[in-house]
Amino acid sequence: MSLVGKHIEAFETDAYYDYEFKKVSEQDFLGKWSVLVFYPADFSFVCPTELEDLQEQQEALGALGVVTYSCSTDTHYVHAAWHQESPAISKITYTMLADPSWQLARSFDVLDEEAGLAQRGTFIIDPDGVIQAVEITADGIGRDASQLVDKIKAAQYIRDHPGEVCPAKWKQDGETLKTGVDLVGKI
Repeated sequence: MSLVGKHIEAFETDAYYDYEFKKVSEQDFLGKWSVLVFYPADFSFVCPTELEDLQEQQEALGALGVVTYSCSTDTHYVHAAWHQESPAISKITYTMLADPSWQLARSFDVLDEEAGLAQRGTFIIDPDGVIQAVEITADGIGRDASQLVDKIKAAQYIRDHPGEVCPAKWKQDGETLKTGVDLVGKI
């Protein structure tokens, strides 16, 4: 069952952010746009390339008012150690959520219970805590964080312009479509 259009579930977890440990809950997601990126494991291979790529998009995401979170089933202690040791991960300025109890991975339906790891899942969450977009890929397929920027711009646009939709390859200030019976079969 798709999670698009569903509210995120209540949670509280430990996190690593700005060289400190803190608590994060679903309340931190409310009132702003958020991106939550699950990945299998710290100290791995594809994961640091993805998280570094996500860091490279922080300026663009921040300009859109988006707060970024990454999450694996590792602890916040492991996140801190990885941040201190990895050249790629040491660049990260966003919050790294810990999910050793698997609560988050389960609630976002990205948990591989046999492996005890999260799958590669990306979630765009609106200021009401409603999931607007989901992308899940196989373990060996790294994601391109630059694609998030256009998806978030589209999600923000349709939130602000009810009755309009963004066509394929839509870019900000591009043409949108107004839904209605007179458009059916005309595209």
